[in-house]
Amino acid sequence: MSVRRRLTTATGAVLLTLAVAGCSGLGRTSVGTIKYETERELLVSVTSPSVNGCHRLAPSGVTKVQNNSLDDIIMYRTRNCDGPNSIYVPTNSANWIAPDTLPWRSYSVVH
Repeated sequence: MSVRRRLTTATGAVLLTLAVAGCSGLGRTSVGTIKYETERELLVSVTSPSVNGCHRLAPSGVTKVQNNSLDDIIMYRTRNCDGPNSIYVPTNSANWIAPDTLPWRSYSVVH
């Protein structure tokens, strides 16, 4: 096998590895569970949510959250993960809304 052929094969292998590594994050999920309680006192557990995008919560809103995943999350009072009064919930911690405040309606995963 010639040096040029080996170099071409090695270059192709490196490019393929980089392409696969670059695309692997597209479907990445957080490892663990996120548990929350709705205003109607319904307990919900989400296992390994995607790290991409905004995750909508129950229409009635959420009053408590427990982040047992390996990624931090941000809770929002809007349905589209924006606006004021968001709250940062680190991994392996919990939080709940203050009395007489709006519930959380969405969250995003920090990655």
